[in-house]
Amino acid sequence: MSGFKSIEWLNGGILRLLDQRKLPQETVYNDYRNGRSVAQAIRDMVVRGAPAIGAAAAYGLALTAAHSQAETTAALKQELADMAEILRQARPTAVNLFWAIDRVMSRVDDPALAAVDGLKTAVLTEAQAIAAEDVALNKQIGRNALPLIPDEAKIIHHCNTGSLATVDYGTALGIIRMAHESGKKVLALLDETRPRLQGARLSAWELKQQGIPFMVIADGASGHFMRTQKIDLCVVGADRIAANGDTANKIGTYNLAVVAQANHVPFYVAAPTTTIDMATPNGDAIEIEERPAEEITTIGNCKITPDDVPVGNPAFDVTPAHYITAIITERGVVYPPFEENLGKMMNKD
Repeated sequence: MSGFKSIEWLNGGILRLLDQRKLPQETVYNDYRNGRSVAQAIRDMVVRGAPAIGAAAAYGLALTAAHSQAETTAALKQELADMAEILRQARPTAVNLFWAIDRVMSRVDDPALAAVDGLKTAVLTEAQAIAAEDVALNKQIGRNALPLIPDEAKIIHHCNTGSLATVDYGTALGIIRMAHESGKKVLALLDETRPRLQGARLSAWELKQQGIPFMVIADGASGHFMRTQKIDLCVVGADRIAANGDTANKIGTYNLAVVAQANHVPFYVAAPTTTIDMATPNGDAIEIEERPAEEITTIGNCKITPDDVPVGNPAFDVTPAHYITAIITERGVVYPPFEENLGKMMNKD
């Protein structure tokens, strides 16, 4: 386990989240006692990263159940259904958010849960199962990726996909961690990841604590390093993977993939199968979240643009499948043609 926890359930019906907006200058934990405040925390990016968002949403429903004054299961189920809708609206792109909510709500709909206390226990148990499974899945992703990582590898990573973006361990950053813990000598080149600087702030903070060698680079410098140095691979996470392999991830991922292909550098996407959305046929069908202009016009409290400038701030972009070398999941490594091979993997028992 990491020396910190991005998300933790406490006795007494409290959800504790590490406030990622404050890192790396401050390590601040916020406590939440209702689902509505968890939805706001997701929206404000107190918690971020697709797996962590999913777990937080599940715990948001557990908070609703734990603190409900409902006297009948029908009333409690309605409260949970209402909160599920609020949580679904928090962020539109990360499919894990919807998957986790739907999983908890399918448990809520079990007709065998005829008592209020039993229903409350079932909701919390399901949320805790989602969180525990996330850690196990991430470690298996790392193990599956090990044969792809040469010794003394130089790896470019975008955004933050480690313990901060998950319940623990991480997906793409977890692969780098697994390689390091397995004795391989790795150097991670961390894209700063404008505009919220998740690479410079969060990934660098994580790897520094874990003793993994790294170097922060500007987003626009990745092509330079690929052209002038031997970069062995790029690895990124995902917020939603369409049925054809098109992948939505943090803005700047598409640029990195294009430059990687131009320089013959393998480009891998790492994600649990819960991030694969077989109901979404391709990247054009993925809703892309537009975030506030202030994320572009300011860095911290410092304004960097003239007043009243027009701003476009998509939180994510879509990398077409033909730029992706393989998708690394807990079930194995999937290669093109993705439309065929993702379907085969997802249909296995």
